Amino acid sequence: MTSPSLPWSRRAFLATSAAVGAALTVGVPRPAAAADGADEFARLRAKWRALYLGEGFSPTAEPFRSKLATLGAQAKAWQDAMAPATGSLWPDAVFGDPEPDTDTESYGYSEKIQTSYERVRTMAEAFCQPGTGLTGDTSLKTAVLTAVDHLGTQVYNKSQTQYGNWYNFQIGAPQRLLDICVLMYEHLSQAQLTAATEAIDHFVPDSLVSKYTGTSTGANRIDLCRVLALRGILDGTAAKVALARDAVSPVFPYVTSGDGLYADGSLIQHTYVPYTGSYGAVLIDGLSRLFALLGGSTWAITDSGRQIFLDSVESAYAPFLHDGLMMDNVSGRAISRGLVATDTLKVQQDDHSRGHGIIASILLLGQGASAEENARWQALAKGWFTRDRYSDVTSGRTLGVAALSRVATLLDDSAVKAGAEPTGHKLFPSMARAAHRTSRFTASVSMSSKAITFYENGNGENIHGWHTGSGMLYWWAAGDSTGGGQYSDGYWPTVDPYRLPGTTVSRKKLADGEGGTWGAARPDTTWVGGTTDGTYAAVAQDTRGLSSTLRAKKSWFFLDDAVVCLGAGITSTDGAGVESVVDNRNLGASGTARLTVDGRSQPSTLGWNSTVKDARWAHLAGHGGYLFPGGASLTALREERTAAWQSINGGGSTDPVTRRYVTLLADHGTDPANASYAYVVLPGASEQRTAARALERDWMQVTVNSAAQQGVRVPSLGLTSVTFWEPGTVGRVSVDAPLIVQIRERRDGTATVCVSDPNRAVKGATLTWRRPVRSVASKPGSVTGAETGRELKLTFGDLSGTGGLTQKVTVTLA
Repeated sequence: MTSPSLPWSRRAFLATSAAVGAALTVGVPRPAAAADGADEFARLRAKWRALYLGEGFSPTAEPFRSKLATLGAQAKAWQDAMAPATGSLWPDAVFGDPEPDTDTESYGYSEKIQTSYERVRTMAEAFCQPGTGLTGDTSLKTAVLTAVDHLGTQVYNKSQTQYGNWYNFQIGAPQRLLDICVLMYEHLSQAQLTAATEAIDHFVPDSLVSKYTGTSTGANRIDLCRVLALRGILDGTAAKVALARDAVSPVFPYVTSGDGLYADGSLIQHTYVPYTGSYGAVLIDGLSRLFALLGGSTWAITDSGRQIFLDSVESAYAPFLHDGLMMDNVSGRAISRGLVATDTLKVQQDDHSRGHGIIASILLLGQGASAEENARWQALAKGWFTRDRYSDVTSGRTLGVAALSRVATLLDDSAVKAGAEPTGHKLFPSMARAAHRTSRFTASVSMSSKAITFYENGNGENIHGWHTGSGMLYWWAAGDSTGGGQYSDGYWPTVDPYRLPGTTVSRKKLADGEGGTWGAARPDTTWVGGTTDGTYAAVAQDTRGLSSTLRAKKSWFFLDDAVVCLGAGITSTDGAGVESVVDNRNLGASGTARLTVDGRSQPSTLGWNSTVKDARWAHLAGHGGYLFPGGASLTALREERTAAWQSINGGGSTDPVTRRYVTLLADHGTDPANASYAYVVLPGASEQRTAARALERDWMQVTVNSAAQQGVRVPSLGLTSVTFWEPGTVGRVSVDAPLIVQIRERRDGTATVCVSDPNRAVKGATLTWRRPVRSVASKPGSVTGAETGRELKLTFGDLSGTGGLTQKVTVTLA
């Protein structure tokens, strides 16, 4: 697995950071008024400046020295290329729209306004930061002021009519303009500052936050509040800062539909898209900055609802953070951005860079949290960073100077011990996701329904993400050969988009962006979800194909060292082949991982493929093992695939990326009727352990695998799990309504019975477990009756309003 170069060791990074001590801070001193404490707005401007530039680092220590030098070089390149003209500040960033509208062409022009301000902000940062080679440079200052005047005269002013993308005018451009104004405050004239505030008042009027709706919700609302707060701070308009503070409050309460944070930890943006890792990153970044900026001031955010968001660190963000990465299945179309070309360099975006950014925001948010919360988050952050073997944060690749300075302080603090990742299972019914952790591996499955999209594409991004919500199973094993880079290392442009691991799909050819933009493509089903006792889980999806006749019933049973995967009722009339993908592992640019099937080594030749008729087990060296209970027809192939990021994202790099894959799948043929599959994934298992487990006939039993029910029994765990697509009886468990059931008998003489209604339609149900039970120790309010004795009979009331959440009953066994 190819990993980014790591030019500085963590030890060297910590040593140079420690040498700085408390004496060194960022280059340019604060204005005198802030030091005197006489002007609250001046103090706030100084605070924002520190938040933006960073504090407490040495500009001569790596990686800061190299990052600052790169910043200076980039700023100089943009300064040299700047050529003010009608409709542009740079020849390659024309914002003057000859036919202003809101069509795709106008979107391209308005985006260049934001691009232009981004370049000017980089120039301003290079002027203010130490060690850039341009610190305090007179010619650079003149260029920045010229650029501000030109953009203000040409396009961003109080007389201009908005065109193209609203975001560029209301968030993208004003945020960057305000940062420039704060950084260059001492050098801007009153007329320049007034022109900036008048333009922002024109494009971002107070009315944009008068209602919590449309594009003024969730992360977008926080972005707008940042604009309003800094606009007020810029010229001392207290009412603007107060409005920004108050307009934050609607973000805090849990929502039950649409955009926002849900009580189960789900985070939705664009109505239908799980977005913890992208818009959620913007949300936590924006709120952490606003809390830090306004904390201790007249306008501190004190709304009691803020605790809901503070709680989200552990309930919403942490479950999808793994050894430094943020899982791709909650990052929407951002997964397609990958290698992004800027004017002077190429920036790699991946699950690790997104994770690092969110963890850095958690550290900043902790400054406004309780001491106990801050201590827990610092321990978690240190653990995430120090376990990241794919992308070492101390390389400086993933974070800007300010965020990196906070991380350096954390890593250098010997009093903070690295925390372990919490183990257990967590379900997110409101966004059709599940996350599972044990000491051996971490996994997550992404699903879709009427409420949650198959995938999101928009702005030409993620145009081949068709099947990412069709049961894709992600997993990372402790100590595997990828170092946590399985989905980071050139995965998305090179993986076969019809063969994503865990999915059952039709090979019917789909168009770029099939199904519509912004989450419009959604299956006509409401059954998706699971039940869990917090350790193990049963998860299921009524799978429907995107623009396809495909139907399938899929269940996953998450155990301590394995995931059991069952599929049944697989039917299609597309006239195309249908496959269930056991796995599709990225081997990197030159990987040759050995594949073994039933103890026989398979060819390592690229282009090889074969079908084994009665396979019992398989193993891929450095990755893990696979079991096929009762035997299965297994198709395996080894291939090398080449593509560019631009093939899945119009703004991506055109450089070719080549990666090797080993794919294992069940080929159901063309137009299957009621096909099925059963396999077990053993993440990180050795070949010996996989072979031994295959011989343990009684380790796990598939009790049923049909379109009516799917279930497993694991005697060593005391576990019985069943997806009842239809009422019925499986073993000793009967239900009279469609439910998911998991029963776990413990050695202490107790048992937990976990039930959920993923369909959110059951008005009443009865569960019978033919096992002697002495008493019921605890039960939720949804249980209206409980009979014990020779068997347990539980009566449930209306479950349709439980949000698909687990209803857990604890009993004492007889």
